Amino acid sequence: MVGNLPGLLALSIWTALTFLSSPFVQAAPSRFLHPGVFLSRARLELIRVQVRRGEEPWASAYDAMLAFPMAALNRTATPYENVECGSNSIPNIGCTPERQDALASYAMSLAWYISREEKYALKAVEYLNAWGAMLKSHNGSNAPLQTGWSAASWARSAEIIRYTYGGWQQSDIAQFETMLRTAYVPQLLVGSNSNGNWELVMMEAAIGISVFLSDGSIYDQALTRFLSRIPAYLYLESDGPLPAISQFSTTSLNTEAKLIKYWQYQSTFMDGLAQETCRDFTHSGYGISSISHAAETLRLQGLNLYTTAVNATTFSLTTNSTQQTPVKLATRLSKALEFHAQYEPNGGNVPAPTSLCNGTLNLGLGPVTEVPFMALHSRLRMNLPYTEQVTLAQRPAGTNYLFVGWETLSSAGLLE
Repeated sequence: MVGNLPGLLALSIWTALTFLSSPFVQAAPSRFLHPGVFLSRARLELIRVQVRRGEEPWASAYDAMLAFPMAALNRTATPYENVECGSNSIPNIGCTPERQDALASYAMSLAWYISREEKYALKAVEYLNAWGAMLKSHNGSNAPLQTGWSAASWARSAEIIRYTYGGWQQSDIAQFETMLRTAYVPQLLVGSNSNGNWELVMMEAAIGISVFLSDGSIYDQALTRFLSRIPAYLYLESDGPLPAISQFSTTSLNTEAKLIKYWQYQSTFMDGLAQETCRDFTHSGYGISSISHAAETLRLQGLNLYTTAVNATTFSLTTNSTQQTPVKLATRLSKALEFHAQYEPNGGNVPAPTSLCNGTLNLGLGPVTEVPFMALHSRLRMNLPYTEQVTLAQRPAGTNYLFVGWETLSSAGLLE
């Protein structure tokens, strides 16, 4: 399995990523690791052991998850055939039920693995089967974002159930696979030129789906967009005087004025700035969360973006040409986390300088720091003091009711 290759061999494989004659990287593993969407079997087992021993913060986080209404065993699935989502949830035809049923299924899959009580697996399967049998399409201006939010949770849940529980019938699995391929994948792989959190969660979802389906083509297409979007969303001064542009967004961002407008009219660029920082920290947190989620899945499949030298194809307005921008995920993500956490009230509570968003920040990262804090601090031993304060203050982290859920339970300090 690629996911189990020794570090040096994996490094040599991933450093050699090329685009060949296709615009997409040729990078899919020859054999996918399962379970391998966000959480591995080893990590699931660590979580289970910690909860069963009553160790903190996992025991309290597990109890808190089960106390959420979405984790109620008497809750029922509410599937729709056609989900229609507009801007600001107008219209909202099946959008909230879809997102929350997907999150509920994920909560049940975690509860199943931790407790080994079949009632939770059966409940997860109930959600998976209800939507697998019903859903045909997504429509409306927010449909791309909706597919990303919902499918990110579906992929996590379905992966755990399929590969750790023997009671999900093959016919139902096939039906669910068909739903993913028809109601999600075509829209996800088109990507988005909206604010960057859209495409990031869409690629998180598509990468998760590709693992569940063991589909290398979906994996490569999603990975290519994901890599190109990372430096177009989180800025490093080493990128140049202006942020990089995703190779798929060159038409819409073809002047410096358009690029600055896209970065919420922020014209002073500094290490760790996100494309949506001057919009608000909540949406910036969505993007950071999706980057960390997808990075965990990719790591399980053999590509460790935190430590492996990988370049992304981007476009530079400074040189007016395509370029190779180092992803540098450990550096880029740590800078972004500390940059935002320093201003949070439960972080550094540092006053915003006038050079940043005219001195006015819309704060509130949300429950999104556990996964990147674990990856960077617990795994790589990076010092992230502001991020640590924010993370500890939010424990046990709950859900944002969109695609983030219970990450103190899944990710607090545990290394498989």
